[in-house]
Amino acid sequence: MRRVTADTNVLVSALIYRRGKPFQLLRMALEGEISLAISQSIIEETLDVLSRKFGIRPEELPAYREVLVEAARTVQPAVLLDVVKDDPDDNRILECAVSAGSDYIVTGDKDLLRLKRYDSIRILSISAYLELKRQ
Repeated sequence: MRRVTADTNVLVSALIYRRGKPFQLLRMALEGEISLAISQSIIEETLDVLSRKFGIRPEELPAYREVLVEAARTVQPAVLLDVVKDDPDDNRILECAVSAGSDYIVTGDKDLLRLKRYDSIRILSISAYLELKRQ
């Protein structure tokens, strides 16, 4: 089973837009096709973005948290990284992926995509990952 860490932007899109490619990834995780990993900082950032940018009310956030926790295993990052200088928050994604032993990071973030790979972890867009999954 492929082990995946998704960036916050992918998770937010999956939770908001139920027809797009990010939702396909979330559905694969919920159905056990992939092993999705998240960390507490990814959960908190996702909920913060839902609240700030999409107007999700505080009383609605626990339902979104529940979906994330059901879809993914929560890992406690065992490393602190400083790889992405332009956007240090992106390092939280790398820390989660390394600690979870992920094979892939799925993201729409240009700073992460520019890396293409970190250690043995491939960094792909959602479209590229779904195409790879079909092969």
